[in-house]
Amino acid sequence: MAVAPAVTPHPKTQRAAQAPTDVTVVDPALVRRAVKAAALGNAMEWFDFGVYSYIAVTLGKVFFPSGSPTAQLLSTFGAFAAAFLVRPLGGMVFGPLGDRVGRQKVLAVTMIMMAAGTFAIGLIPSYGSIGVGAPLLLLAARLVQGFSTGGEYAGASTFIAEYAPDKRRGFFGSWLEFGTLAGYIGGAGLVTLMTALLSSADLLSWGWRIPFLIAGPMGVIGLYLRMRLEETPAFAAEVEKAEAQRPKVPLREMVAGQWRALLLCVGLVLVFNVTDYMLLSYMPSYLTSELKYDETHGLLVVLGVMALMMIVQPFAGALSDRVGRRPVIAAGCAGFLLLSVPALLLIRQGSLLAVALGMGALGLLLVCFTAAMPAALPALFPTRVRYGSLSIGFNVSVSLFGGTTPLVVTALIGATGNMMMPAYYMMAAAVVGGFAVWRMSESAGRPLPGSAPAVAGREAPTISRSAPLC
Repeated sequence: MAVAPAVTPHPKTQRAAQAPTDVTVVDPALVRRAVKAAALGNAMEWFDFGVYSYIAVTLGKVFFPSGSPTAQLLSTFGAFAAAFLVRPLGGMVFGPLGDRVGRQKVLAVTMIMMAAGTFAIGLIPSYGSIGVGAPLLLLAARLVQGFSTGGEYAGASTFIAEYAPDKRRGFFGSWLEFGTLAGYIGGAGLVTLMTALLSSADLLSWGWRIPFLIAGPMGVIGLYLRMRLEETPAFAAEVEKAEAQRPKVPLREMVAGQWRALLLCVGLVLVFNVTDYMLLSYMPSYLTSELKYDETHGLLVVLGVMALMMIVQPFAGALSDRVGRRPVIAAGCAGFLLLSVPALLLIRQGSLLAVALGMGALGLLLVCFTAAMPAALPALFPTRVRYGSLSIGFNVSVSLFGGTTPLVVTALIGATGNMMMPAYYMMAAAVVGGFAVWRMSESAGRPLPGSAPAVAGREAPTISRSAPLC
């Protein structure tokens, strides 16, 4: 008969020290604090991306005034996409660093850089004031943001995954994307409010700066929350194994040694981010510039869809804990493959009800990814290389496919004149994602690779007395 392991104290968590069957018993209050700190950082990142996307038409006039409306939009989304080109570089720097010196320290640095880059955009003079220097400064600020975000999502999802108990990793991980949606709603809501209250001249002159300047105080709050946290129990265990600071893991080991998991990560992130950026970043501009939809009403519809997603998000995360990550992600892939065209046809009808129904359907399908991916992706890699390998795989995929979605789809519509390109693009992504789901292993309810089983503090007495692990 298997004997349950003893559980010994650990700072703010409890962890048995030596045997392979050790159990990490986490303090629920500490888990909630970790989730809040990680989610707030993600919210700030996507507050900026949301603002940038929803005010793209105005930014085009401010920084690229000499082109046609389509050229302005392409230039603005080009600067948007440029930030994603440096994300892999950020991932290759911050990811391995997070595996060596700790998740918490690196996440504090990325928070500072994100806030500084966003705040700087609000200070850039217009093209009318300094000429070509304005778009160059915009590009520089976007590159700083892109470099910092290269270590943000992988670090935040790793941080939550390593704190969360195995049976509730999907639920706690879903709050990371709850922060994403909150950031989007904050950004979109502020743009909507400014569009309604300010004249076009005021918005073009100074109003567009306000959302970017808000990033400064948000960054200070996020940094404070992150600095108050301790390292994750999984990372602390790795440090104890080495009996010193974590040894440096070669970049080659993070890539070549994890090539299968990296390919799965790229495929999963592709469908996740193509559909995410299509719905939350591109569709507001699609409604305005391509379908000539009223700008304020279009933004309100998107806000409503995101609010719906926020309501469903924790429940979908909990569902992934019960039925598994694979069924939830597979349902999203199948839904986008079958319903992208009908949903876009509804949106193209132009009536408020039709647009709301089409966008709502896509939003609910997207929840399948936003709820399950934060728990599924960290589980692809062992603790020793988790932050680094996930950063590389995630950012390569986002850079090549996710962040370029608005630019590529806008260009495809311009080249072909086919207004259904957004649907076809999402369907292609769903095929790739479906293949990745087919090849991935189920991780729900299981320990992270290379980590001890993790349970919530209230579960500890049951496990320490009577629950065998083998």
